[in-house]
Amino acid sequence: MDYVTVSVKVKRELWEKLKKYNINISEVIREALEKKVREEKAKRLIREFNDFMGKFKPIKENLSAKIIREDRGDLLTK
Repeated sequence: MDYVTVSVKVKRELWEKLKKYNINISEVIREALEKKVREEKAKRLIREFNDFMGKFKPIKENLSAKIIREDRGDLLTK
């Protein structure tokens, strides 16, 4: 796996607390970035789905029931 280095500035007070509680800064940042990517990917998929669905006309109320009844009627007459 290939890695790149990312640096971030934080207030000294925060850095000291992170050290005091033995918090693995790299792990926290890595997990936060991975979570953010998952969230953005989900948002994009939802937008793409909504755009796709927007291309279709809404189905009239009871249309599917009407079509099923018509199909059943055709089956009975054959």
